[in-house]
Amino acid sequence: MTTTTQPVRAPSSDKPKKPRRDGFWPWLFVAPLGIGIAVFYLWPIVQTAWFSLTEFGVFGGTTFTGLSNYQELFSNGDLYKAIGNTLLYTAIVLLNVPIAVVVASLLNTPGLRGASVYRVLYFLPYVAMPTAVAMVWRIIFNGDFGVLNRVLGWFGIDGPYWISTPGAAIVAVSVVGLWSSIGFSVIVLGAGLKQIPPELYEAAELDGASRWRQFRSITVPLLTPSIAFLSVVTVIAGFQLFDMLYAVLGTTNMNATVFDSMSLVYLFYQAGFVTNDKGLAAAVAMVVLVLVAVATAIQFRLQKKWVHVD
Repeated sequence: MTTTTQPVRAPSSDKPKKPRRDGFWPWLFVAPLGIGIAVFYLWPIVQTAWFSLTEFGVFGGTTFTGLSNYQELFSNGDLYKAIGNTLLYTAIVLLNVPIAVVVASLLNTPGLRGASVYRVLYFLPYVAMPTAVAMVWRIIFNGDFGVLNRVLGWFGIDGPYWISTPGAAIVAVSVVGLWSSIGFSVIVLGAGLKQIPPELYEAAELDGASRWRQFRSITVPLLTPSIAFLSVVTVIAGFQLFDMLYAVLGTTNMNATVFDSMSLVYLFYQAGFVTNDKGLAAAVAMVVLVLVAVATAIQFRLQKKWVHVD
């Protein structure tokens, strides 16, 4: 009778293996970006938040005043008017996204001649200097000899003095913003259209789908990531409205038209550089920061339900 001897195994240790430490090398590579973000983004936010709780002296220095700047800001009707004008401008400029979807789809039509030239023409307003664009549109909106009122006169419509009439001025500035932002959206959406496989359109055409059905069922759903990106960028840019408003309405920043059409950033400019109330201006900047953060968070939340993910 033979017996087999089982090999004796060393007792296994229950202690988990220690994770490998990479040392300081990852931190070394991340440090330039982290330092840049901390110095140029995080520290200005902290500093502005502190300034919003202080009052600047005439000859320098600050005095802690708590929430007095916010109390003054929210008790002033100019803040709510500025928020309303900013939201109106943002809503009108957001129309560039659906317009750009249609334009980009037309420019992506197979066999279209001169598509690159059309893209350049659409993109030119976006790269043009805002001051030059504003000067051209000031001539177009002129109530006496402007092109717009001249065209409206052909149809028997008496156009107003667009940039000097309260209520009409912010709409005029919004139209300029809409016009100048279409080109960027067309370029972004054109790049998104290049990522859509042409086989999907060929299969849909074989199934008898019309061009409208292909656009609605293939183009738009597969462009939702680009549309989401453009929506976020447009909303953030809309809340930063200042240069176009200042250039179109002119430098006479004490007239009733500008006060009726002021944006949040224009309110910041008025408080910080016209009335020299830097504490109040910092409070306005913090309100803009909070509103942009809330609007962006809402957009990201809603996009989870309609953005197409492969």
